Amino acid sequence: MREDGRLPVVIVAGLHADARRHVVDRLLRAVPGSIALHHDLATAGEGTVRRLVRDASGVLGSGQTPLVNDCACCALREDLVPELELLASHGPTRLAVVELWDSVEPKTMAEVVAAHSGDLLTLGNVITAVDPALALPYLSNGDDLAEAGLEAATKDQRTVGDTWARQLEYAPVLALVNNPDADRDDHALLSQLHPTALRVDADSGELAQLAFAGFDVEAAAAAQHPACALLPQEADEAGVTTLVWHRTRPFHPERLYQALEDLCCAAARSRGRFWLADRPDTLLSWEAAGGALCVEGAGPWLASLPDAAWELIPPVRRAAAALDWHPDHGDRCQHLVFTSPGLDRSGIERLLDSCLLTDAEYATGPEGWRRLPAAFDPLLDAA
Repeated sequence: MREDGRLPVVIVAGLHADARRHVVDRLLRAVPGSIALHHDLATAGEGTVRRLVRDASGVLGSGQTPLVNDCACCALREDLVPELELLASHGPTRLAVVELWDSVEPKTMAEVVAAHSGDLLTLGNVITAVDPALALPYLSNGDDLAEAGLEAATKDQRTVGDTWARQLEYAPVLALVNNPDADRDDHALLSQLHPTALRVDADSGELAQLAFAGFDVEAAAAAQHPACALLPQEADEAGVTTLVWHRTRPFHPERLYQALEDLCCAAARSRGRFWLADRPDTLLSWEAAGGALCVEGAGPWLASLPDAAWELIPPVRRAAAALDWHPDHGDRCQHLVFTSPGLDRSGIERLLDSCLLTDAEYATGPEGWRRLPAAFDPLLDAA
């Protein structure tokens, strides 16, 4: 399937290691002439990353590459593309299967491969391997990756839950392995967390076809950006619920800050964008999984920019802003989505609504809002 002479590259990611290896093995068997590359980061503490190259018959070769800037993922980036280009220029390889190490997120590696696509390489697709029975346990795991021995760098502060959530939500294809312990709840959770993903049986013939479907890294990045993310819609199935909470009035910074612990533990996964009354120009992102919450600035709201700056804004961002446009606040809005089994919809709504400005507070206007307690300053200014 190298009609244009370029080597298709498919990236297979996922913290479910057994499921990931099953998907890779399935691709190697289904596509004759395919080769898998895997960088094992378990030896990063010793200053090296191990590279393994194999096909359906077994191991073809192995090697090591040193850490770059004390970062195993950096070493992976430096070593991956030369290895892929070597496969593309020598031999009849039809498909390169990049099996990412457990905690490596596919977004970074997809963008690395896409940046070097040209005469030799083309990014065929990104697939996350999933064991449905493990979806909720991993999503609810608030342990640091370091505690689980899965960190990709010495200063890796990610958790199991948030890493797994991003692996799941980035890929357009979820390859599901068969596990008799998986039930309707597990599949409902997956469908609500990433409703636009194509969920396929890892043992189906469709999997090999999808490896060559093509992948647009810019569209994938836009779909994940807090300003224009394709967030899940309202849903309720098999005991799993997704609540979409959308408001225009700004949050009172102190009341919201005091409610953070309850809110981040209210659902297996929550994400979205929001604004604070004392920071009206800053779009803030919200990501929570496993009881851990990450709140970060994600650039300006478009309403805070001069008209001339709009020409520099990507069309997808302008379109997303137009959908949320308010006559007073522009694209500033609260758009948070909570997904979980046993979700307390009314409790979450009441708590969030109580964190908005009251009528009296709202009436003081932007000048009055800026005098509210800046409760988020330590969190945001330290980021």
